[in-house]
Amino acid sequence: MDDWIDYYDSTHTIYVSKLHRDLHFQIIARDIIGYIASPEATVLDYACGEALSASEVAAACGQLILAEPAPGVRGRLIARFAPNTKVRVRSLDDVRKMHDQSIDLVVMNSVAQYMTTEELDAALINVRRILKPSGKLVLGDILQPHVGMGRDVVALLSFGLRHGFLKDALIGLVSTALSDYRQLRARIGLKRYSEDEIAVKLKAAGFASQRASTNIGHNRWRMTFIARPPLVR
Repeated sequence: MDDWIDYYDSTHTIYVSKLHRDLHFQIIARDIIGYIASPEATVLDYACGEALSASEVAAACGQLILAEPAPGVRGRLIARFAPNTKVRVRSLDDVRKMHDQSIDLVVMNSVAQYMTTEELDAALINVRRILKPSGKLVLGDILQPHVGMGRDVVALLSFGLRHGFLKDALIGLVSTALSDYRQLRARIGLKRYSEDEIAVKLKAAGFASQRASTNIGHNRWRMTFIARPPLVR
């Protein structure tokens, strides 16, 4: 995961325009809010990135914890949300030290593909520990083995067409093909999981899970899973 952390901590070109970037975070925030069960909930956004629309999420819950591994991004989050008393910014090391059963909702969106299988397993076990018995984990944007980069291209172009940045999307695809992102993706790759593989991982970490009907974000070819501690009978 370290190489990807360094990439996202750099001046990257993953978003084709400011409109693309802003819409990306707005849609993710909207989808996260849909999973918040109570206005008093404590929510953890695990490896949150720039989280530009986190204020909207914070307004829908009691406390929002933004956990981010990239130090540069984390510094920007601290500066951006310093006036908001409902937002706390933490490192992933801090997450590993959180109290047992202290979080109502954990969201790990567009994270699993950048982790090794061992890193993901360890993260899921820790999330299980910090979740309240009534809490849930939302594991989103999981790449499927049989769905290639072509689907990502189609998803971006469709997103651009719907929201008025198709030209920027086309230009951005050319830029991405020549960028560090493409080279890094070719060298390291992104982890892909079938629905059954994710179910097995979640069960091994102590969760009962099901696939959500829709993915978080705009890419409908990726998967989201809802996982909960099993009910004790």
